[in-house]
Amino acid sequence: MPFSVLMSLYIKEKAEYFKACMESILAQTVLPDEIVIIEDGPISEELEAVLKGYVEQYPDLIRIVAYTPNRGLGYALNVGVEACSNEIIARMDTDDICRVDRFEKQLAEFQKNPDLDIIGSQIDEFEDTPDVIVAKRTVPTTDAAIKAYQKRRDSFNHMTVMYKRSMVLKAGNYQPCPLMEDTYLWVRMIQAGATCMNSDESLVYARIGKGMYERRGGWSYFLKYKEGRRKVYETGFISRWDYLYTLMVQFVVALMPSGLRGVLFKKVLHKG
Repeated sequence: MPFSVLMSLYIKEKAEYFKACMESILAQTVLPDEIVIIEDGPISEELEAVLKGYVEQYPDLIRIVAYTPNRGLGYALNVGVEACSNEIIARMDTDDICRVDRFEKQLAEFQKNPDLDIIGSQIDEFEDTPDVIVAKRTVPTTDAAIKAYQKRRDSFNHMTVMYKRSMVLKAGNYQPCPLMEDTYLWVRMIQAGATCMNSDESLVYARIGKGMYERRGGWSYFLKYKEGRRKVYETGFISRWDYLYTLMVQFVVALMPSGLRGVLFKKVLHKG
């Protein structure tokens, strides 16, 4: 079953993280037919050197789509989906690491169920090395549970998903939406009739970074969250109470001290 891997690369990524990500893809038990990398604006010299090395080594595997200036993840992935040659697309973030059998496991589910449109997995989160897991984000696995859970929290870990290009396009593709380009897409895919599932295994090691909890706080972050959540509410997928409830929770989380926010994520929201 041919498939593409889709990633977006921008200037703030670290070259060493991108290299670890690429190595995890190239070490898979089932290799992709193409890796589509969107350069979202100019990238650093270090990233350019790593990327050039892979293109020279795998000229028939890696396709680059570059543009300037940086336009954000929603636009980059919109362009990327259009650029992919295959019906099955695996998403990946350029600083995370795939488990060696990730693609094999997900492709097997598409082969078992031809009606399946999107499959994700659980994630193990790490800060320095995937050998030391600090937290885990667990999501529901069945179609019904996924669609109910999506009312208030994301049912998919974005860097783990593999989906059908045709269903993504039917739902309108990725669109700009502050902090939640993926959330906005999942909702519209569900509304378009997507059949969903998640593996109960962790197929991706997600790099959370020591500054992640600081970035997820503050008044400006809350305002962006509110704007993104409003777009989700306007789809009609969630009720007004779902909308207000999530805003209230995010208001408290965003304005609490970053140290306390980190404890909340690790011990409650993302249990280790």
